[in-house]
Amino acid sequence: MFTGLIREMATVESFQNGELKLKAKFKPKIGDSIAVNGVCLTVTKLNQNGFSLKVAKETAQIVPPQKFANQVHIEPAMQMGDRLEGHIVQGHIDCIGEIVDIKKFKDGVDYYIKVPKEQIKFIVPKGSIAIDGVSLTVNEVFNNSFRLTIIPHTIENTLFKTYKIGSKVNIETDMFARYIAHFLSHSKDKNGMGWGEIDAISMSY
Repeated sequence: MFTGLIREMATVESFQNGELKLKAKFKPKIGDSIAVNGVCLTVTKLNQNGFSLKVAKETAQIVPPQKFANQVHIEPAMQMGDRLEGHIVQGHIDCIGEIVDIKKFKDGVDYYIKVPKEQIKFIVPKGSIAIDGVSLTVNEVFNNSFRLTIIPHTIENTLFKTYKIGSKVNIETDMFARYIAHFLSHSKDKNGMGWGEIDAISMSY
């Protein structure tokens, strides 16, 4: 589990045969979980100036190779007792989004990101979302896109400063929104119990 607060910008030294080799200051242990641009990966090797991670075939089928190139966001998994200052991020990419518009203002920048329409139900105004592993708040939701307002500090210290119209980004929607949507779609059991009945039972305790 992660928080969406980036520890460091690491440099990709190579990515081939499912092995991602990073140059980084952070020193993990073999077997540690590290989110790389929001993707939860396992450390398999320690190198002189960084470490290597394994990228599974299923992950490679979802995440485009350019998300494992140049510079990447990295965040080690939370440990028991750590403060949760972002939001709960699992490191499981739901879809790939595309930046379709960028509007600059004095105190920030609006990014408009298009996603597959079936993912919109998991994106909530003022809710949380992880973009390339960065914990952010959704400002506005449309039919198949949403708007984020990013402050200058976040832009300067993340890959957002490199994003252009057409850039692809890894997206993990809010875990709680996914669970609620799944529960609602299966809210009727064989006895006909739905949200009303479940709420009444909860209120009785």
